[in-house]
Amino acid sequence: MEFEPTLASAEAAEGEQSDASGDAYELVVIGGGPAGLTAAIYAGRARVRTCLLVGSLPGGQPASTAGVDNYPGFPEGIGGAELAQRFQNQADRFGARIIPDSVTEVDFSQHPFSIRTGRGAYHGKAVIVATGAAPRRLGIPGEDKFYGRGVSSCATCDGFFYRDKRVIVVGGGDSAVDEAIFLTKFAEQVTIIHRRDELRATRIYQEKAMANPKIDFIWSSVVEEILGDQTVTGVRVRNVKTQDTEMVRADGVFVYIGMEPRSDVFAGQLELDNQGYIVSDRHQRTNIPGVFVAGDVQDPHYRQVVIAAGTGAAAAMEAERYLGKYP
Repeated sequence: MEFEPTLASAEAAEGEQSDASGDAYELVVIGGGPAGLTAAIYAGRARVRTCLLVGSLPGGQPASTAGVDNYPGFPEGIGGAELAQRFQNQADRFGARIIPDSVTEVDFSQHPFSIRTGRGAYHGKAVIVATGAAPRRLGIPGEDKFYGRGVSSCATCDGFFYRDKRVIVVGGGDSAVDEAIFLTKFAEQVTIIHRRDELRATRIYQEKAMANPKIDFIWSSVVEEILGDQTVTGVRVRNVKTQDTEMVRADGVFVYIGMEPRSDVFAGQLELDNQGYIVSDRHQRTNIPGVFVAGDVQDPHYRQVVIAAGTGAAAAMEAERYLGKYP
């Protein structure tokens, strides 16, 4: 199934233009992935007047994932889009206004906070930033076509679906090699394709990968095209030294060339680390009182639905406490 706004959300969005210019909300949540949706669930249930700006990717990354097999409560697994839809349905149930609008500018210098979008300006006494992080893409033919149908950036999420199959991992850093090792629990063969002639990963990961009989390597090469029909069947690879090309058969392609936190719009107002992730304390508080953060935009390590949801819940609880003291 595809992730779709619910009827309640669509009606809310239609009527939101009049709200967009006024101080209408106690809490504005920015981002419609697991962290943002969970924050909206918790805030709505606490009867905090909340709007959720889901942006251009409602449901977040799970909505484009074929299946989620490790979210508690679903022992048989659940489709990513269905899980995202259930998150939204629950937020709807508790009264959160879910709006398909993307943030273009924020002003956290005065209260209430101002969040500007293409529709207008939303105002909130508190804000939760849950804009997530996006895997860097290869930018090659076939990548978008097969994303979620053979192309992935999460072995923990999707590795189970490649039991006894052949997969390719693109990248040579810690994440790529660690995930390649993880994939050997399921796959028949894992091929790491790296543009250099040696891995960038730390020595312990290199040693484990080199010693694993299920892992082989294609060095000094880049993937130029992902091939397939309904699902992935292979890739076209070019050697960067000889310029020779070859077709490599595979059932799945896992891309690990880095993540990019969606934090650009907050630069200059919220404190960012040197990778662009929003800095927070253990209570999800940013450097600006009343602005909280949750999910992958502040987490460069785990990138799991359950962890993002947990930080969204914590951020909403902290925001509720903050609003209880709001002048």
